[in-house]
Amino acid sequence: MAKRALWRCTLLVATCQLCACNLAPDYVRPDAPVPATFPLSPEAGSAAPAIAWQQFFHDPVLRDLIGKALVYNRDLAGAAARIEQARAQFRIQRSQRLPALDASASGQRLRTPLSSADNAPRVTVDSYAVQVGIPSFELDFWGRVANLNEVARRQFLATEEARDTAELSLVANVAASYYAVRASQEGIVLAERSLASRQETLELAQLRMDAGLTSSIDFNQSYALVTQTELQLAQLRRSQGQALQLLQFLVGAPLPAELPAGRPLEPDAQLARLDPGLPSALLEARPDVRQAEHLLRAANASIGAARALYFPIIALTGAGGYASSELSGLVSDSNRVWSFGAGAVLPLLDWGARRARVDAANAARDEREVAYQSTVQNAFREVASGLVAAEQNDRQIAAQIRAVEVQQALVVTAHDRYDVGLTPYLEVLDAERNHFAAEQNLLQLRAAALQDAVNLYAALGGGQDLRERSTD
Repeated sequence: MAKRALWRCTLLVATCQLCACNLAPDYVRPDAPVPATFPLSPEAGSAAPAIAWQQFFHDPVLRDLIGKALVYNRDLAGAAARIEQARAQFRIQRSQRLPALDASASGQRLRTPLSSADNAPRVTVDSYAVQVGIPSFELDFWGRVANLNEVARRQFLATEEARDTAELSLVANVAASYYAVRASQEGIVLAERSLASRQETLELAQLRMDAGLTSSIDFNQSYALVTQTELQLAQLRRSQGQALQLLQFLVGAPLPAELPAGRPLEPDAQLARLDPGLPSALLEARPDVRQAEHLLRAANASIGAARALYFPIIALTGAGGYASSELSGLVSDSNRVWSFGAGAVLPLLDWGARRARVDAANAARDEREVAYQSTVQNAFREVASGLVAAEQNDRQIAAQIRAVEVQQALVVTAHDRYDVGLTPYLEVLDAERNHFAAEQNLLQLRAAALQDAVNLYAALGGGQDLRERSTD
C-alpha cells in the first residue's frame, strides 16, 4: 500500500507539472532601433560570423599568439569559471521542478517508570523505522518554479555569451597589439637606417667644416638632425617595449626574445575580406547582443514568478516504509506504514509586498529591454564606424604612398641643388626630415588599417556561427 501511495503521489506531481500555467508575459523581441542597411559596403567577401579566426588571420605568427592567448589568458579563464558557476546554479534551480526522494532509518529505546514511586518498576520501549519519502514539494500550478528555472537558464546562457564576448575581444586585442609591435619593429629598422645615413652626413659636414668649405651652421644643422633621429628611435623602442609587454599580458605566457618574422603588413597578406551583411544579422552574430537578449528573457520570466505569488503555494509531502517495536522482522507486510500530506499558503495581508515585487520585476524587464536596444545600437555603430574607417584607410594609405614618393624625389632634388650651391643645407635637412616622417606615417597608417579591420571583424561577431552553444 505504501508503494501505491508513493506512486499516486508521483503521478499527481507529474500531472500538476504538465497542467501548470505560465503567468509570464509572452516574449516578443524588441524592435531594433537601427537602419535596415549599413551606410557603406566594401567589396564582396565572406560573412564574418562564418569565418573562424584561424581562417581570418593569414599570418602564422599571429595565429600562434592567438592560440596561446585562448589557452593561457587569465581573464578568459575567469570567464570560463563564471560559466561553471552559472551552470551549477541553473542545475540547482532545475532540480526544484521534480520531487526529491529521501531515505531515513531510526532506532530508539525509551525507558520510563510506571509511577512516581521510588521503587516503581520501569518499562523499556523500543522503536525502529525505515522509510522512503518525498519531502515538501511545491506543486507548480502557477508556473512560479518553472519561471525561476527559466531565469536561471537564461542567466547561465548569458554567462556563456559573456565568455564568447571576452574571447572575441581577446582575439582582437592580441591582433591589435601584434600589429603595433610589428609597426614599431619596422619603424625602428627605418629609424636605424636613417640614423646611420645622417651620421655619415654629419661626418661629412665635419670634414667640410674643418676644411673651411662650409660654416659651422651646416655642421650644427646636421647634428640637430642626428639628435632628432636618436630621439625618435628611442621613442619607437619604448613603444615597441610597451606593446610587447601588453602582448605578453594578453597571451598570458612568456614570449620569445624576438618574434619570428611574419607576413607583410598588407591587408590581403594579413586578413581575409569581409562582407558586413545586414544589421539584422548582428542580432544573431554578436555574442553581446545575444547576452543582452538572454538577460531580457530572464527578466521577462521573473515577472511570471512574481505574479505567481498572488496564488496559493501548494506543497505535498509523502512517505512510506516500515515501523516496529522489534528490530527482527522490521521489514514485513504487517509493519508497513505510510503518510501523505498537502498544504497551501496564501498571504491575506502583506501590505503591498506582492504588488511591489511585480512592479520591481516589470521595471527590471523595462531596464533590460532598453539595455538590449542600446546594445543593438552600439553594435550597429561599431560596424558602421568600421566600414567608414576601412574606406578612408584605403584612401589615406594610397595618398601617403604618393607622399612618400614625392618626399623621396624632394630629397634627391635638394641634394642636387645643394651640391651645385643653389640652396643652403637646411633645405636638404628639411627634405630628409619630411621623408622620414612620411615613411613613419605610412607604417602607422598600415598598422592602424589592420587594427581597424580586426575591430570590424569583432564588431560583426567573427567566428560565432561556428560555436556550439548550450540550450538547456
